[in-house]
Amino acid sequence: MVIDEKELVDEYEINPFTMMILPYEVGNKTYSKIIEFENTYISPLRPTELVKRGCEYNLSDYNASKKVTRRLTRVTHKAPIAIDPSNSVFLLPTKSPTKSSCIWVSHEHVVDHRRHDAYSTKVTFRNKETYVLPISYISFEKQLLRTSELRTKVLQKMRENERKAAYIIYGRRHSDDRFSMMVNERYRFDD
Repeated sequence: MVIDEKELVDEYEINPFTMMILPYEVGNKTYSKIIEFENTYISPLRPTELVKRGCEYNLSDYNASKKVTRRLTRVTHKAPIAIDPSNSVFLLPTKSPTKSSCIWVSHEHVVDHRRHDAYSTKVTFRNKETYVLPISYISFEKQLLRTSELRTKVLQKMRENERKAAYIIYGRRHSDDRFSMMVNERYRFDD
């Protein structure tokens, strides 16, 4: 398979525009095909390696992120990963991340999913593109729910920490007013 030089990137940072990271075979090597909202890139790294680097870019560690997921949701296998919670970047794997055929999907960009056949699911993303992924509808649904639970619990933790910080900085009298103002300002664009 020939790679267009414009698509090839040596360094890629998972970001809020990243919709999906797929394995991409080039000869006998597995690269990554990165689907963003408006662009597509190819990376010489495997998808799970890109996810690990995504954690590092956001001052975390892949294994630490897995531990947090396990602690908050009790999910131990095919655990979703919080790459950048403050920007709603949560990825879910379609298979075990140790398998080279694992696809990583951004929870934020999935707008619809339907059964394609017994072994695959048709997923529609925010940009109206549709992909058929090799994961059963039930498994994909379960992964979406797990990721949703992780998102909710991580955001609750973040809000709790903001509330504590407001109490320390502004004291008891002002913490409730200041906290509601902080939450409204920070999350007002969330739908």
